[in-house]
Amino acid sequence: MTGVFVHTDLPRRGHFSCDDTRLQSLHDAAVRSLRGNVCDLPTDCPTRERAGWTGDWQLYLPTATFLYDVAGFTTKWLRDVAAGQWPDGTIGNMAPMPPAERSGPLEHLNGSAGWGDAIILAPWELYQEYGDTTVLAEMWPHMVAWLTRAERMAANGHHPGRRPDPHLWDTGFHWGEWLEPGAEPTDFAAFIAADKADVATAYFAWSARHLAEIATVLGRHDDAQRYRDLHERIVAAWQTECGGLRTQANLVRALRFGLVPEDLVQVAADDLAALVREAGTHLGTGFLATPDLLPVLAENGHLDLAYELLFQDTGPSWLTMIDRGATTMWERWDGIDADGNAHESLNHYSKGAVISFLHTHVAGLRRLTTTWRRFKVKPQPHKSLAAVRAEHVTPHGGAAVAWQRVDGWLDVTVTVPPGCVAEVLLPDGSRYEATPGVTSYRSRPATSTSRENESA
Repeated sequence: MTGVFVHTDLPRRGHFSCDDTRLQSLHDAAVRSLRGNVCDLPTDCPTRERAGWTGDWQLYLPTATFLYDVAGFTTKWLRDVAAGQWPDGTIGNMAPMPPAERSGPLEHLNGSAGWGDAIILAPWELYQEYGDTTVLAEMWPHMVAWLTRAERMAANGHHPGRRPDPHLWDTGFHWGEWLEPGAEPTDFAAFIAADKADVATAYFAWSARHLAEIATVLGRHDDAQRYRDLHERIVAAWQTECGGLRTQANLVRALRFGLVPEDLVQVAADDLAALVREAGTHLGTGFLATPDLLPVLAENGHLDLAYELLFQDTGPSWLTMIDRGATTMWERWDGIDADGNAHESLNHYSKGAVISFLHTHVAGLRRLTTTWRRFKVKPQPHKSLAAVRAEHVTPHGGAAVAWQRVDGWLDVTVTVPPGCVAEVLLPDGSRYEATPGVTSYRSRPATSTSRENESA
């Protein structure tokens, strides 16, 4: 038997390679899962549900734009999302929306934070990658309707046990940090009723912040100021009510979304690192926070710990999947358990968003401004890796970084496309500005990559 991928003919735009076979297998599995789930719309899996879940594409899209040209594909799907928006601003869990999910007992399971926010976050990623303002303008009324619904729900109700706050979103149904290790729901009625204000309010703030930026791009300056003010009030509500929740997911989201006061950022990052250690150096994030876990650690003084999680080979971890024979990403961390029993979908691309860390931190290729006019090259090598390469076709041409160890040195080659500039920061602290063309550098590898090492 031969399995054949059937998928939308997306032009390939990005590649990654390294000399570690398991990391390469992880990257290949994530790409394979994406390919198996882009057949006219971004499905969560190609088997059981085959539905265009909004949350899945929202969190994976920054990975997808690096790997493929998904501009037309995503714009078409966003029109499906917009067409299915309810009169009250609710965004359905899926687009297109199966009738059975929109009526009857499943109706109230729509409109979840982190899922509905795709109507704002996905167009913004298209703008960042491709410079497309038309999709922002087209989706603007749908974005406003979604955020207005969140405002209304926050202002007009509150979860039992919470003090009323008009900027705390603690009403309605939310999937929350879906499928956290060891916290999978067994009583679904209790799960539906649970307070998920920490997740919902964080996304409320994140979307308000993005809507302010979108309004600025579109020249809607009064709207931009209104949403900036709204964002500040939501952040204050989150800090008051949710800032003390000590979970990996809450801290990852708080650090990524800018919810932590500046003077407490390192404290929060160190607390996150401590939680990872308390879990036996295992991740404890679920659906929404997992893509940001490693970057948040790396960018806040815990690069070594991020690498330990990446190379962790006992569950829950990405390499456990690979070691147990995965060729696509799994829906659950224990998709195939230690006894060889399969659970849920074995081709769910969302957890594969971790490969963005391979592009942006391991190789060190990161977009800084819209359409990659300015990008950063900052390799952060691990001792077990000897050679890494990442390349991406930007709207202006190919950008790439390749590094390898040679006689105790790190040789780095940077490719900059026409009309672009790369900020190059090497492990020994040296900085350069690379102009169009191919430039080579030599650096001493960093001697310390984490606060833990520095304190030791």
